Parts: sequence; structure tokens; C-alpha cells
Amino acid sequence: MPDIAEEVLACLDAGGSLTPFTSRPEGLTLPAAYRVASQLRGLREARGERHLGRKLGFTNRKLWPQFEVDAPIWGDLFDSTVKEGTGPWRFRAADAAEPKIEPEIALGLARAPEPGMDAQALMGCIGWVAHGFELVQSCYAGWRFRAPDAVAGGGLHAAYFMGPRRQVTDENRAAWQAALSGFSLTLMRDGAEAGRGQAADVLDGPLNALAHLVRLLETDPDNPPLGAGEFVTTGSVTMAFDVAAGQVWESRPEGIDLPGMTIEIV
Repeated sequence: MPDIAEEVLACLDAGGSLTPFTSRPEGLTLPAAYRVASQLRGLREARGERHLGRKLGFTNRKLWPQFEVDAPIWGDLFDSTVKEGTGPWRFRAADAAEPKIEPEIALGLARAPEPGMDAQALMGCIGWVAHGFELVQSCYAGWRFRAPDAVAGGGLHAAYFMGPRRQVTDENRAAWQAALSGFSLTLMRDGAEAGRGQAADVLDGPLNALAHLVRLLETDPDNPPLGAGEFVTTGSVTMAFDVAAGQVWESRPEGIDLPGMTIEIV
């Protein structure tokens, strides 16, 4: 397994593509892939990258047929791949392998969530909410892989551009919970609508997506549970779209107190 983590990290650093591990003679199971994820995190931290949180992938069920998966996955986020501020942002398409863009909601944890919490209890763990763009990539040519390959391949993460944090307080917590279950979002490419989605498309809502991650980690012997201070990106509100140099992407959230984002692909 350490050899797989080293192979993945070398590919993420230098570019190129890998033969999916699930198609190799030795194969790769999902539990083994999460063991690789733990080892990959260790390699990145050993060279000075700081772990910030987790990213969920494939929480939007509309993506499952496109990528031949049938459940969400998760990966790690680092200070080397996350940028935060007001933008507007720029992203070099050449910095990722076959990049795609996904508009997402991020949840900052003020306290650690526990298995079995309902939506209200989970909301009590949230210290802030933000909106951002994740740029995802595939170190497997043509985005052809199985779920264990996606997990072992860094969770398909390339970069996350996060807008301003909106603080959650006791006074506005109920309003935020309602917004997280009822918002919608339009994604624009070069001034024209490219996609549209709503809260329910994210595994029936970002809080449900967070609960799913908590359950996954509860039975994971190789990776730690979520902790206070981490944040979780909850998956794409729309379909994932290919990006190319010269494009300008814009998000327009509605029904939630989060500003839109703009990113230029260069």
C-alpha cells in the first residue's frame, strides 16, 4: 500500500496518468483504498502540507451514471490546494489532469460531530458556512476508474477556491439549517447557463452529506473522525463540467446568504 500512495503522489505532482489500480492483477478494494488515503495524507504532511479538512465526492446522485459509481467517497484537503478570500479567482488548466469544475458548499466545524446526530444536532456543530468551487481531476485517463481508484487517487481533488465565511450563531442557526435544505444554485459559463442544482441534489442536503461522512469514518480503522477546526466540502450542487483555458465560470446561489463566485480558467 505505501507503494500505491507514493505512485499516486508522484503522479499528482508531475502529471500524467495511472493505470487504475482496480484493473491491475493485484486489484484494490475500497477499504484498502482508504488505507492508501491515510498513507497519502502522511506523505503530504511529512513534506510540510497542513491538513485542513475533507472533501466529499459523488454526493450528487446525478453524477453516478457519468462516472459509474454508486455511492459517495471522500478525500483530504490541504493548505497547498485550498485558497480562501473574495476573488475573483484564476486557475491554470494545465495544473490539473483533465480538470472539471464543481460548485459546492463548505461547512466549518466548531465541534466534532458524532455518529447518529440528526440534522439539528449536526447544525449545532457548524461554526461557519461558505461557498466555493472545487476543481477536480483524474489521474486516470478519460476519467475511467472505479470508486477505489478515485479514493486512492487523492479523492480526485485538485484545488478548492472558497469565498467568505458566514458565521453560524445561536441566533441564526435555525435560519442556516433551513437555507441549507432549501437553496438553489445556477452555474454560468461565459455568461450562459451551464447547469443548475439545489440543496436536495447534494445527497438530500449538505447536512445529510456531512452525516454520511461521519458514518463512513465511524467504521474506518485507518482514518480519524472529523474534529473541531476542520471543514468539509459537501459535493457538487450541479453536474461536473470540463474546464479549458479562456473560460469564465460564475455561480449564483439563491435562498442562502452566500455570495456568488467567479473564476477564470487560464
